[in-house]
Amino acid sequence: MNAVASKVVLNLGRQTSTQLARRAFGSDAEPLVKTALNELHKEMGGDMVPFAGYELPVLYKGENGGVMKEHLHCRSPGKSSLFDVSHMGQIRWHGKDRVAFIESLVVGDIAGLAEGSGLLSLVTNENGGIIDDTVITNAGDYIYMVVNGACKHGDMAHFKKQMEDFEGEVCMDYLGDDMQLLALQGDGAASAMAKLLPSDFDLAKMGFMTGVDITLDGIEGCRITRCGYTGEDGFEIAMPMANAVSVASKLFEDPSVMATGLGARDSLRLEAGLCLYGNDLDETTTPIEGVLGWTMGGKGGRRRTEQGFLGADKILTPDGKFQKVARKRVGISGMRAPARDHTEIYDATGETKIGEITSGTFSPTLKKPIAMGYVATASAKAGTEVMLKIRNKMQKAQITKMPFVTTNYYKPE
Repeated sequence: MNAVASKVVLNLGRQTSTQLARRAFGSDAEPLVKTALNELHKEMGGDMVPFAGYELPVLYKGENGGVMKEHLHCRSPGKSSLFDVSHMGQIRWHGKDRVAFIESLVVGDIAGLAEGSGLLSLVTNENGGIIDDTVITNAGDYIYMVVNGACKHGDMAHFKKQMEDFEGEVCMDYLGDDMQLLALQGDGAASAMAKLLPSDFDLAKMGFMTGVDITLDGIEGCRITRCGYTGEDGFEIAMPMANAVSVASKLFEDPSVMATGLGARDSLRLEAGLCLYGNDLDETTTPIEGVLGWTMGGKGGRRRTEQGFLGADKILTPDGKFQKVARKRVGISGMRAPARDHTEIYDATGETKIGEITSGTFSPTLKKPIAMGYVATASAKAGTEVMLKIRNKMQKAQITKMPFVTTNYYKPE
């Protein structure tokens, strides 16, 4: 991209105003967006559902399909799962003041990122609530940001509003549906990914939360980031829309790669203790309540002492300590039946309500129900006995550390 001439430039690619206004979830009034893989999903038995305004597979029908089998495949040695996550929002930030602007929006240390390195961060509002969670990578000539699909248009409206008052030079380049995004996750992800990479690329040196612009299977204009949403090793793979089917088909030539839907993606992320925005995080939840204070760095770190992001005064004390909160996010297990979102949490006596479940499922890996939710801070210690009101009956459970399973994020030797 040419140097930005004006103070603020907003580039929304080829998206029309109607597309930009599309609500997070599909409706009769607005047709669902189809990703480049839509027909391939259907050919492979995808059970298509509305999600964040897109038509995506919740699972795949057939002998080896279904949430349970798809989930366990991703956790199996030497195997990997391919998810279509093209609903996610991809943004490139340009301009000489891009880092300063982004640091006014998010809690993370963007200035401290080495080229190629990334991190999970949080977009906050004036009250310290979480607008979205995002993965941000220093791509050298630009900053690469991925935001949640259901939040992306609201995020960009927020970014645009903040840009109006920013005195520096910054450009937001929303890639829209011109760039598709796939996630390859599992123990076998690296070996499957390697088959598409240039012969001189050493994948063993690429650590967790790093990314690079790259040519894949001869296709230019692609990007891979070693990250994911399952607790396993894996990659998020961005490529031009015209080449998405080719990339996916090449990955599926590897018999260890299985097409996997949104259902397994949700149970995998919950086992890994990862939040789903809209369930476990929202604009009324602060990073401290969400037990995500680590995204601001350690005690004495630059972001905690300098602050400067929206809502910092509602999250941190003037000397950078976490403000005290009345509730905290916790893991919960030990109940006999799955506890779904909005299940009420009581103290061990069953008399005093202390919180609520935000996500719950039956864990295919552990073969037992697991959940996460928010409880009063005094009851947030691991091992605390609680009661859950499931189908109007009280069940014993206990506060548990997360993740529920061992994570396998890759670190070079």
